[in-house]
Amino acid sequence: MTDVWVNETLYPDWGQRFLVKRELARVKSEFQDIMLFESTSHGRVMVLDGVIQITERDEFVYQEMLTHVPLLAHGAAKRVLIIGAGDGGVLRRVLQHRNVEKCVMVEIDGEVIRLCQEHMPDVAGDAWTNPRGQVIVGDGIDYVRQAEAGSFDVVIVDSTDPIGVGEVLFTDEFYHNAARLLSDNGLIVNQCGVPFMQADELRETSLRRGKFFPDISAYVAAVPTYVGGFMTLGWSAKTKGLRDVPVAEIRRRAEAAGILGTTRYWTPEIHVGSFNLPPYIAENLPG
Repeated sequence: MTDVWVNETLYPDWGQRFLVKRELARVKSEFQDIMLFESTSHGRVMVLDGVIQITERDEFVYQEMLTHVPLLAHGAAKRVLIIGAGDGGVLRRVLQHRNVEKCVMVEIDGEVIRLCQEHMPDVAGDAWTNPRGQVIVGDGIDYVRQAEAGSFDVVIVDSTDPIGVGEVLFTDEFYHNAARLLSDNGLIVNQCGVPFMQADELRETSLRRGKFFPDISAYVAAVPTYVGGFMTLGWSAKTKGLRDVPVAEIRRRAEAAGILGTTRYWTPEIHVGSFNLPPYIAENLPG
């Protein structure tokens, strides 16, 4: 045990800190500062540019909601694109769905993948070697720019906040290309921050997404590590109605996909309820 603390630097005047049990890695990659450490309270933790990204103890909340909600709302997704998510947790959850035939993951920073494989292997499990998955170390912007129209059913963006390396994933160009590469009933989800502290992030990205998608909304997940209350996950769909699938149908789809009973946060009821937003969050959405 050490007496070293890691202080998160996301906000200048409010934050959280973790007591470090053991430092595992500290690397300056081509794109960002990466630190992994073992905490006394949350298991192993990854920090990018001073901001907590994932902890072993509560990663399931974020990963399950970012993955299972769009896939089960769509109901027939066979081709999935993941942008970011270098820890492999989203890839693992996507590949749990029996009906998914192909999942491409594009992560810009190969060091994130390498360090998570070495120090947080349980997050991804055997996803790295699953033949239905393809992992590309590259630029997500370039990938979506070159992707064939209609080539994916669901896009999942698991990025840092719109600063630094993640900034380009919140632009008009990115959403324009995402809409182009999605099939007719396609949808894209992305993290939109904690609106209690980052309301502008949800407001501004919703306006941008609304230029290219007819159905814009958000849903929420309570991730303890992302301090400030609900984390919002942005929702952009090419058709309306995918947010309104009843609980019984979501349960049927989950059972057919093979994930019913395997989750620790997501349930059919949580799925449907997560779109019911408190007014302080809903007021940041267009319309």
